[in-house]
Amino acid sequence: QVQLVESGGGLVQAGGSLTLSCAASINIFSINAMGWYRQAPGKQREVVAIIRRIGTTTYADSVKGRFTISRDSAKNAVYLQMNSLKPEDTAVYYCHANVAYDYWGQGTQVTVSS
Repeated sequence: QVQLVESGGGLVQAGGSLTLSCAASINIFSINAMGWYRQAPGKQREVVAIIRRIGTTTYADSVKGRFTISRDSAKNAVYLQMNSLKPEDTAVYYCHANVAYDYWGQGTQVTVSS
């Protein structure tokens, strides 16, 4: 199995920045795609950002220009740099990896205060 461990969540003021980390238990180039999803109370889970094995990225319209997904193959890690945070970014953020199956991390809470 693939284990994914998120970290970096916390409380931040609106306009601030936060970086989330996701450590994978296997070489990230063995993974078809990795991404960040989030779910706020009362809302559906939504994709935030995806990075594919070849390096292309996709972002939700709501975070374009503010969030950046990146990777460090030496550390088997994927990051989400979040800038200009808004209260509506408040959610549990989950790391996701697709190999033969979908794998999920346990989630990390991000809370953005007004």
